[in-house]
Amino acid sequence: MEQNAQREVRLVDPAWSLSELMARIAKALVSDGPALSLSKTSTSSVPARTALIVTTTGSSGIAKEIELSAGSLLASAKASNKYLGAESGSKWSLLLPLNHIAGINVLIRSLELGTTPTNLIGYEGKYPKVDFTAIVPTQLYRALHGDENLLQHLQSARAVLVGGAALTSQLREAAKASGINAIETYGSTETSGGCIYDGVPLDGVEISIGEDRQISIKGKCVAYQLADSEGWYHTSDAGRIEDGRLIVEGRIDDVIITGGENVSLNSIEQLISSNFPDIQLAAFVIDDEQWGAAIQLAIVGPHQPNEAAIQELLQSQLGPAAKIKGFHYLEELPTVGIGKVDRAALGRLVQ
Repeated sequence: MEQNAQREVRLVDPAWSLSELMARIAKALVSDGPALSLSKTSTSSVPARTALIVTTTGSSGIAKEIELSAGSLLASAKASNKYLGAESGSKWSLLLPLNHIAGINVLIRSLELGTTPTNLIGYEGKYPKVDFTAIVPTQLYRALHGDENLLQHLQSARAVLVGGAALTSQLREAAKASGINAIETYGSTETSGGCIYDGVPLDGVEISIGEDRQISIKGKCVAYQLADSEGWYHTSDAGRIEDGRLIVEGRIDDVIITGGENVSLNSIEQLISSNFPDIQLAAFVIDDEQWGAAIQLAIVGPHQPNEAAIQELLQSQLGPAAKIKGFHYLEELPTVGIGKVDRAALGRLVQ
C-alpha cells in the first residue's frame, strides 16, 4: 500500500437496512470500498488505513472527528467477545444509536460471531432473548424504574455492557439485585469504544496513571492519529488503581473554582448518589457575581430528596464550598453523545 494512499469517504445512509450497513462495514474493514462516516464530515478522503469516521463530542461538548482503522475496530470487537466468552452464533441486541461507536461496536462484534444483532431501536412488542447487549446507565435506570420489557430483556442476557457515562455503585447494586449481569465499561471513541471492563483492561490494552492522576491508554484499539510516540492516548479523565482495578474519578476539568475554593463536580455527584440512590442527578455551575461559579444540582426521579440533608452531607464531607446554590427538578437530564450529562445545556436552562 502506498504510504500516502487515500480512500474515499461515504456517509452512512439512514435508509440502509441493518444487514446492508453491516455488509458495507465489513467491506470497509477489509479495504474493499470507501471508508464510512457515521455523520456529515468535513473531508471527502482519508488515509487508506481509516475504515470509519466517528464524530464525537465526548464530555467537553466540542465536536471532533475520530478516524478509526480496521485494526483498532477489530481488536476492540475480538477482545470484547473474548472477555464475555462469546462464541460463534452468539446473539447481540442493538439498543444504542448507530451514529455512535457503541452502537457500531455491536455490529462489528456480531460480524465476528457470524450473526446479525436483533435491532430493538424503535421496536414494539416484547423484546426477544439474546446473549449480550450494550446500554447506557440511563437505560439501566429506566429498566429498574418501570420499563418491565427492557428489564426482562436485560435479566435474560448473559451479560449487559453499561458504558457511555459513569455507573454509580448504587445503580450497579440495584442491577445485580434484580438479576442483571451488568459489566461497567470505560473507554471512548478515541479507544474504539469501551476497552476496560469492570476496571480490568481487555486483552492487548494497557493503562497508566500519571502524577496528576491522568488516565492514559495504550493498545491496538487506540485511534492511530491520537497516540503519542510511545503509543499512549492521554485521556481527559482522572483515576487511580485500587486492588488491581481502574477506578475512574471523573474528568480532570470537572474541578471548578467557587468562592476561591476548588471543588470537584464529580465528587459532589458521587457523594449524593451514594446517599440518595433513588434519584438521577447532575451537578453543574452557572456564572455568579458573588461566587464566580455557583454550584447547581439538577434532579430527576419520583422522589424529591431532603435538600437540607444534601447540604449537610456535602458540607460535612467536602466542606462549605460544595454547598448547592440552586436545586432544579427536571423530567430528564440533557445528554451529549449517548449518555454523558450535558452540563453546558443544564447551565443554559437555568440562566
